[in-house]
Amino acid sequence: MKSRFFAPVLFLFLFAGALLGVLLPNQTAEAEEETSYLWKAAVARADITPEPGIWMAGYAARKGPAEKVLQPIHAKALAIEDAEGERFVFVTFDLIGIPRPFRDAVEALAGEKHGLKPEAILLNASHTHSGPMIRLYSPPKGGGEERAPYASIPDEEQDLRVKQTREYMEQLLVTVDRLIGEALANLEPATLAWSHAKCGFAMNRRTPAGPGVWRNSPNPDAPVDHEVPVLQVRSADDAKTLKAVMFGYACHATVLSLMEISGDWPGYAQRFFEEEHPETVALFLNGCSGDQNPYPRRLLHYAERHGRNMATAIEAALETPSKSLAGPIQSALAWPEIPYQEPPTRAELEEKAQSKDRYDARHGQFLLDVLDTAGAFPESYPVPVQVVKFGNDLTVAAIGGEVVVDYSLRLKRELGEATDGAPVWVAGYSNDVMTYIPSKRVLEEGGYEGGGAMRYVRSTVHPAPWDSSIEERLVGAIRELEAGMR
Repeated sequence: MKSRFFAPVLFLFLFAGALLGVLLPNQTAEAEEETSYLWKAAVARADITPEPGIWMAGYAARKGPAEKVLQPIHAKALAIEDAEGERFVFVTFDLIGIPRPFRDAVEALAGEKHGLKPEAILLNASHTHSGPMIRLYSPPKGGGEERAPYASIPDEEQDLRVKQTREYMEQLLVTVDRLIGEALANLEPATLAWSHAKCGFAMNRRTPAGPGVWRNSPNPDAPVDHEVPVLQVRSADDAKTLKAVMFGYACHATVLSLMEISGDWPGYAQRFFEEEHPETVALFLNGCSGDQNPYPRRLLHYAERHGRNMATAIEAALETPSKSLAGPIQSALAWPEIPYQEPPTRAELEEKAQSKDRYDARHGQFLLDVLDTAGAFPESYPVPVQVVKFGNDLTVAAIGGEVVVDYSLRLKRELGEATDGAPVWVAGYSNDVMTYIPSKRVLEEGGYEGGGAMRYVRSTVHPAPWDSSIEERLVGAIRELEAGMR
């Protein structure tokens, strides 16, 4: 009885299995394809090395142009598209910063030619102090259509230096437009994952030297962020094919002060990693590096050593358990107005203009010229903040300016809590680099990052240090953008 019942049941089971195999293979394949090909991605890169003879950015004390090229510098684009067709492009530069007018020009071209919304582009600079000068300014009282911002450039050389900078930036705009178009045109199925490691050569550079006085020297007891976040882009067809890595770190690119063009330690990190992975493009997304320096520094082999250490940290991150990223990709961009403190009076500026310190004297006279010409100082400045979310798996928060490390530590904690512990990646030097962005703590402490550095800036009018509300305004704007994506 039992054996006679088993045979027909077995037959029906096998027949049903065969029938399902006939009916479902295409559906199964489609489901697998949808799971595997959630993303498309592509990278593009370009050499943006200027010819020797161009004036360099980063150190106001330089008294001559670049003498030679130590290391090529690059711009790189990483384009990403999610399953719904939303696209986003990261563009990284081996440059001192991104001026707002350049960001505006890239944004306009990307919208017109590639259909990208403003919030779908993030521009980030490594802040190398060994790259070309990229800023010009118009003197408040005339004296030339545009001038180079460094007083050490002789008047008879100004026209040449202005011409060099304008031509370089015009060509850079063409190059960035081409990179964005190339990356978008070559989008291919990919998988995205986040992982991280740590690297220890960054150290806080604010060391107390008396009441209200801060010396620029290594302070091992002050805040740091040694995390190295890594975005892995792999081929969907072969997980072993690593198409790109984008890595971050909070540290100034100030090992070198030579009269030679180079990407400093971030340039070496990208080069060393790419030499070990010839099929991979490495991009550096600079973190909250405002008060962080690489140590030791000043010698070439330290730049190479730090670059090698960072390349090793990226390798280590690839060995750790990674977090696969699902879509959709969402982005938002805002430009909150950050007010200044009460500006100095005319009498105070006249006294400052007579200072024996040449930088104080120059800044005092500059602000007097602004006051005479415009009649008043600007009351605020728009500082960009941007949020990019990869589903519920990763949040990238970016802030313009030279952002101090307190922002990274705070946003990782607060956004992490708001997103149930999902990774948070914080970048500075994004979309506009206008001056330092201190936290409330650093602003109250004073010193170079707390407001002293503003005296060196002439491409933007900063009449006084930032208002004490700066940290709450910027963090609040980022939290609002992120909350709007949930």
